[in-house]
Amino acid sequence: MRESPRFVDGYLLALLARASHAASAGFHARLKARGVAVPVWRVLATLQGAPQGVTVGELAGICLMQQPTMSKLLDRMEADGLVVRQRQGRSMRILLTAPGAALAAELVAEARAHEAVLLARHAGAAPALKALLRDLAG
Repeated sequence: MRESPRFVDGYLLALLARASHAASAGFHARLKARGVAVPVWRVLATLQGAPQGVTVGELAGICLMQQPTMSKLLDRMEADGLVVRQRQGRSMRILLTAPGAALAAELVAEARAHEAVLLARHAGAAPALKALLRDLAG
């Protein structure tokens, strides 16, 4: 197989972006069918399994959003009964409500199933791939 002369066809960052887009498309379609926006899913997934909650700044970083945008999203999610803000010491932490935790659990199960299908084609490489991506993500 001959390597393409186009730079982007072999450029790691372009390949990562294209792979993410292709791998996410099916799951994002499921979210849309359920009326859940991708940023809401990212917050729910981040808070799922975090009983002490997460700060707004941490959420913004993990969910790839600016902090003011995250704050507006959390306002909407709080109004929808999915999250609560709770002061813990000097910091404000975001936690899932019972309905938010139930939705997060359902969506995480769907995400795990989607991921399993994606990785089944490359089962032997999956652990190394995840380790490499964790290392690249910092």
